[in-house]
Amino acid sequence: MTMLLDTPNQAANRRSNGFRAAAAGRMLKICHVSLTLKTGGLERLLADFARLHDRSRVSMDFVAINEVGRFGDEIRQAGATVHQLKPAGKLGQIKQLAKLFRAGRYDVVHAHNTYPHIYASLAARWARVPVVVSTRHGQRLGHDWKAHLKYRLATLAVDRVIAVSNDAAQLSIEDDGLSAYKVEAIWNGIDLEQFPYRGPAAEPTAISVARLSAEKDFPTLLRAAQKVKAAVPDFKLLLVGDGPERGHLEQLANELELGSCVQFLGERKDVPELLEQAGFFVSSSLSEGISLTLLEAMASGLPVVATAVGGNPEVVTARETGFLATAGDVNSIANNMIDMCRSKERWVELGKAGRERVSKHFEIRRMIADYEDLYFELLKAKQR
Repeated sequence: MTMLLDTPNQAANRRSNGFRAAAAGRMLKICHVSLTLKTGGLERLLADFARLHDRSRVSMDFVAINEVGRFGDEIRQAGATVHQLKPAGKLGQIKQLAKLFRAGRYDVVHAHNTYPHIYASLAARWARVPVVVSTRHGQRLGHDWKAHLKYRLATLAVDRVIAVSNDAAQLSIEDDGLSAYKVEAIWNGIDLEQFPYRGPAAEPTAISVARLSAEKDFPTLLRAAQKVKAAVPDFKLLLVGDGPERGHLEQLANELELGSCVQFLGERKDVPELLEQAGFFVSSSLSEGISLTLLEAMASGLPVVATAVGGNPEVVTARETGFLATAGDVNSIANNMIDMCRSKERWVELGKAGRERVSKHFEIRRMIADYEDLYFELLKAKQR
């Protein structure tokens, strides 16, 4: 088994070696390709790329294979171009992408997640784009063997696979059979200016912010909440987000007689203010890359209870910034939330440690600079 260091060290080495100064003076054209620009952590990261990239070093365009939604609008407001493919079969999509890449004369095509990776990587090579990279944002939960095979074949066309966590990097090496030299971990980041430290509220109120989809495993969280309510009568749970599981979850909450203990708040734009109403954050996910909502909660000064999956253990330092529970285990999640409710005297301490950790390792401008340095490094290697 190939072991990775505790932090994504290749990007850190570029910073410490002064690669930024050495790469200056050459403007690169980058094209990001994603499935949609509608909603989600990946799409939000792309909007941050558009807002915060170094305009003296790179220019960025964006492509949505399917729908363009609110994050597409944000990207346009930041001054970047957004392209949307026309409906077509698989070969038609590859042809559209190749034509777009040739017309744009891009130095780098950057694909995000499985579907864009498969089609954009092949199209980029067809269009003779010098550098092709792909970011693995999560664990690709639920994909069948055909998609897995296509992913591995498309990876032959890329210069580097970037994982958003050491866990995802390890999976790329072990499950996808990639050589360690082709894989790099660059941690996700958030904009700390949008999530200032506020600290925890005094009440035993937990908050979870996520899309209401199967991999977030909210049924287990609701069953855990029932146990917490029995042990801590004034416990409340705020669920922020929307998605395909909402109707089922509301029905389950009624069946569990949770009543006003659980509030479904839907998709909201005032998440920083909602975090201020909670004593701690909780995540019951079965699969994660580096969760942006987890980072946002910690940046706001909330202690956290999160499942020990994916990149969560890289974000949460157990007993220092929060507690780690076993995914899919009602009792483990419930007991950790009960322990958190009964550790109120430590909430401020845990929250401040969380804020410090996010500030040190998970700031969005550092993440974007690491990607930019990687683009220059790969292009320089191609020109030797």
